[in-house]
Order: sequence, then structure tokens, then C-alpha cells
Amino acid sequence: MKTEKILIIGAGGQIGVELTLALRKVYGEANVIATDIREAHPLLAGAGPYAILDAMDGKAIHELVKKEGITQIYLLAALLSATGEKAPMKAWDINMQSLLQVLELGVQEKLTKIYWPSSIAVFGPTTPREETPQQTVVEPRTVYGISKYAGELWCQYYNQRWGLDVRSLRYPGLISWKSEPGGGTTDYAVEIYHEALKHGKYTSFLSEDTYLPMMYMDDAIRGTIELMEAPQEQIKSRMAYNLSAMSFSPKEIAAAIQKHIPDFTIDYAPDFRQQIANGWPKSIDDTAARNHWGWAHKYDLEKMTADMLLHLKEQLHVTQ
Repeated sequence: MKTEKILIIGAGGQIGVELTLALRKVYGEANVIATDIREAHPLLAGAGPYAILDAMDGKAIHELVKKEGITQIYLLAALLSATGEKAPMKAWDINMQSLLQVLELGVQEKLTKIYWPSSIAVFGPTTPREETPQQTVVEPRTVYGISKYAGELWCQYYNQRWGLDVRSLRYPGLISWKSEPGGGTTDYAVEIYHEALKHGKYTSFLSEDTYLPMMYMDDAIRGTIELMEAPQEQIKSRMAYNLSAMSFSPKEIAAAIQKHIPDFTIDYAPDFRQQIANGWPKSIDDTAARNHWGWAHKYDLEKMTADMLLHLKEQLHVTQ
């Protein structure tokens, strides 16, 4: 067991639930304190220390850090792309203020590491869309993307100015059977599996040939922990690392599902999220992550689809 004491802020979200469970396997249940603004997610209830905590309440976070002897913070709380566009100023306040107070806390309390996730939302329509490089034109067009890019710059600043060990990943769309999506533009790739099993059909809010970078949650969680456990000298980017596994369209994920559920059908009714997706990359170049600290994905579309349907059948009590 490691001797770190970890605080997770935003543990009830799509990433937080599974990352909390994975970190507890590495560091021990008692050493990973999960928090969120609401009651514990069912998968976290009774599974280790949990507290209700507002990511905007810097004083309460500081008190908890002091009380528990916290050495690392994983700040996962955020308003995502689609949700953020409905309340831009609220999204900016939550996404930025929560980060800045944790960075300040990291310096004050000499925390060993801080993790803060970024996103492919930092890219925009002027960014090269095929194999988007680690360093490229970055002109996001959503408040979520703007806040994530600003956050990357702040993380780099705190590392350069005070030596704070902040690490970050630009997640693609994340797909999981364990936790609900959180209001992102890539949510269709989770919803489609649920609807395929429940109703045998799905209406996509993105057009059939909209390609976006995606990743199975198992890979994302493993990649996050590998990044955080890599020796400091291997972390050569203090913005955020591109992270990639696969890219596909709604039409292609539907075809993968039809191999298991032949009668499944899909139709298309693009909404405001289509415009967001149109400004994002189709595929990501994550060579830096692979070269610097050994990142390698394990799941492609076919392997992910088989695993998603297997677990969701059990979860939803589907017998087909």
C-alpha cells in the first residue's frame, strides 16, 4: 500500500466513481476520501470515507485537508460542455474558481501532487481535426473548453512558479456502464447502449458521420493512475497530455451494437450539441503520452461494445 492520503472532489461524477474505486485498490480504502456536493453514489456508499463537500467552498476544503492530512487532491468537479452552454457564467465560476483555490491550497500545504482533468474541448474549429497534435492551434468555442484551456495554463504556471506537481489529461469522450454521463457532447455513446438494450432503438443527437475521439472508462482510469504514478522526470508537459484510444461515428457504434443485437435501429435528430461536436477533433495524436510515460490503450470499439453490453445486461436485468 502507498502512504499517500488522497482527497477526491467531485467523486460522484462519471469519472469520479470509478477513479475512487480504483484508487482505493491501490492506496487502501481509508486513505482515499471521496467527496461530492450530494449524497454518495450507490457504488461508493459504505465503501470508504465519504463527505458532502462543495467544490466552491475553499474554506471547507482547506479544513478537510488539514484534518485528514491530505497529500494529494484529485479535482474532478466541473460543469461539462453541453450543460455549460446553458449557463456559461456558472460554468466559468465553478470550473475556474474550484481549480484556483486548490492550486493555492497545494502551495500552502505543500501537497505532493494534484490531478485536474482537461478535455478535447480545448480544441476548436481552427484546430487540425485529424490526428490533432499535442501542441497546436487552441481556440475553443465553448465555455467548458475555454475554462479547460485557461485551467491548463494555470496548472503550468503553478508548476513553473512554485514547483507544484500538477498533472492533467485531455480526455476524449468517455464511455462507462457503471456511472451515468454528466452532460457532455459525447454522451450519446453511453446512452446508445442503454437504449439498445431497453428499447432496441436510439435517436442520436449527433449526425451519423460525426467522428469524435472516444475511450472506454477502464482505459481512462488506468491512464490517469499511470500518469499520476509516473516519475516526475517523465512528465514533460505541464499543460495536459492528449490521450486517445479510438474514434468512431454514431453510425459505426450502431453497427458494432447490431453484431450483438441484430434488430437494433438508429435514427438521427441533431441538436445544439452537433455544433459543439463540429468544432472538436475527429482523432487525437497522443504520441507524447505514449513516449513520455508509456501510455497504451487496451480497448477498441469491438472489445468495448462486447464488454458494455455484457455488463449492462446484468445491470438492467435484460435476458436477450
